[in-house]
Amino acid sequence: MEYVYAAMILHAANKEVNEENVKQILDAAGVEVDEARVKALIAALENVDIDEAIKSAAIPSAAPAAAAAPAAESAGETKEEEEEEEASEEEALEGLGSLFG
Repeated sequence: MEYVYAAMILHAANKEVNEENVKQILDAAGVEVDEARVKALIAALENVDIDEAIKSAAIPSAAPAAAAAPAAESAGETKEEEEEEEASEEEALEGLGSLFG
């Protein structure tokens, strides 16, 4: 992951994502640099629009979390509503029982 992070740091800093710059970032972080991994990363990113990749990756990861929250809230509300309805029914039955005495 640190190799990808190095590329993202370079991109965020508006620096060219190339082998030398990635190696410098990794060296500065104290990571033992694997030349083959650096070359593979640069080759993999050659025709990638990093901004587009970030946008497309951010949307799917955020959507499930956002969708899960309302579902969890509604499930909790449903249980609370059921408990309140049961309590209201019991109170109503007790009131009717006093009518017939």
